Amino acid sequence: MIRTTIRIIASTLAVAVVIAAVLFWIAFFSPRPPLTIDPQTLAGDGSLIDYCDLPVLDGSGKNAVDIPKGNTPGCAYEHFPLPVLRECTEPLPDGAADLRGLWLAVSGKVGHLERIEQCGARTVVTASGIIHDSGPNSTAGYNTDDTEGHVLFTIGDTPYCPRTSAGMFWNNSVLDFRVFGWGPVVVRRYLDGEHLVWEYLDGSITRMKRLCHLPEEHRVPVARGQRFAF
Repeated sequence: MIRTTIRIIASTLAVAVVIAAVLFWIAFFSPRPPLTIDPQTLAGDGSLIDYCDLPVLDGSGKNAVDIPKGNTPGCAYEHFPLPVLRECTEPLPDGAADLRGLWLAVSGKVGHLERIEQCGARTVVTASGIIHDSGPNSTAGYNTDDTEGHVLFTIGDTPYCPRTSAGMFWNNSVLDFRVFGWGPVVVRRYLDGEHLVWEYLDGSITRMKRLCHLPEEHRVPVARGQRFAF
């Protein structure tokens, strides 16, 4: 009886180790999604824009589906890029709130800064070196299928950060981030008066105020992660 119990425990632990190893490999060593973002977006300087002067979404320009998907180069961009949807003027869908603009956290994760773009059913969040783009586009799938930007370790000169995938969906003027597009909601964003509210999976609630111009200290992202070297 004891031997049987020991074998069951050992087998369970072995399976758990195998599953953990597979998930670790997928997160850090599986092929990165192709970089489909417009090179001009990354080369341009997003710190020169007045983010209180938002584009008019009157349908006179491109639709969301006409623009290549934005994603993060490697584990982080080198400087704050141009807006991905700068040429898009497709009106927002029913049930969507207009969260567009540049936002700085004043409570919760104080100091966090992010840019939100919207056009049609597409939303792009640019922050902390990463570009998360969800919605119809011309080059890839609906989900973000991107990297998290938090570098756990480096091998030689190569940084390794985990892959992520989420879909952004509107729920009564609240923008929900669902893992893989169908999983649980891990992030919620919505307007509360003049503030943008960000609720995260860990239970934290961050309130952000609108900015018109990017502060100089946010032009180059701060490196994140433990960065164990091998």
